[in-house]
Amino acid sequence: MVALPTLIPLSEAARKYGLDEARLRELVEKGKIRAGRLPGSDEVLVSEDEVQKRAEKEQDSGVRKEDLPEYQKHAHLKGIGIGIAEASRKYKIPFSTVHRWVKLGYVKQIGVNGQKSLIDEADIAYCNEVYKKRKGSRGKWLFKRDGTPYNPKKLVA
Repeated sequence: MVALPTLIPLSEAARKYGLDEARLRELVEKGKIRAGRLPGSDEVLVSEDEVQKRAEKEQDSGVRKEDLPEYQKHAHLKGIGIGIAEASRKYKIPFSTVHRWVKLGYVKQIGVNGQKSLIDEADIAYCNEVYKKRKGSRGKWLFKRDGTPYNPKKLVA
């Protein structure tokens, strides 16, 4: 049997892969991403594989987190190692959050001191700044896969 593409709702694809919904619709209209509708429905379904590839392509051609002003403020800390627990206390961020950021690659592990993992203090200071700006974002995306801040759509009233 032929491998069929996985289709997901356009709005879910935009959220999941950090793309602007209007941009995704534009790509569908231009034929860059395969899409369709179920009979009797207005909801647009898109090929998840194609959306994922497009998102990776756009992230690769975009700005690196190291080039952002938020990161540049903390560039003097680049390469300085700090333990996860120490970073948690110093920046007042839950330990589990810091640990998750390391696991996801937003914060680089730069070494080990005995049993303690050392992380890059510039990365954690940058993540802290984004975290504090988005206060009250519990359960919300803070970063795209490349470590740049995720910008949620603004709801129009």
